[in-house]
Amino acid sequence: MKIRKADINDVEKMLEIYNYEVVNGVATLDIKPKTLEEWTVWFNKHSNNHPIIVAENDEVMGYASLSEYREKEAYSSTVELSVYVGHEYRNRGVATELMKNIIEIAKNDDTIHMIVSVITSGNEASKKLHKKFGFNFCGTIHEVGYKKGKFQDIDNYELILPERI
Repeated sequence: MKIRKADINDVEKMLEIYNYEVVNGVATLDIKPKTLEEWTVWFNKHSNNHPIIVAENDEVMGYASLSEYREKEAYSSTVELSVYVGHEYRNRGVATELMKNIIEIAKNDDTIHMIVSVITSGNEASKKLHKKFGFNFCGTIHEVGYKKGKFQDIDNYELILPERI
């Protein structure tokens, strides 16, 4: 498995992975699949301290991104982490490799102080992965979204990066 910076040619496969979860799961609370045009805009917003990486063998198996947490300027040193793995590649260590690499990128970026992750409650694999990498649980927001016929809770996690001297 190779981990590398994502490029524009990866957008279609990343969209396929994401939309699978939109339709079949609750890891994202999006209801309608995204279009290639929307996902290209999303991709192009990732610059500076907002990288996207992919795991690949013969094709992209999954991706991780650090996105803008909030638009307000005071939040510029905080990023939101997302990790998605194609359903056919789960339980093969892909998410672990993506997490390890994206956190390392964040640690080497002096503009990033905190990584936030928002996980739909019940996603035990994601919670376990975040705990493995030292994320702290910050709390649950109950019944914040409605998907798959029920209200969904979200669990918030944080990783404060070491101070740089």
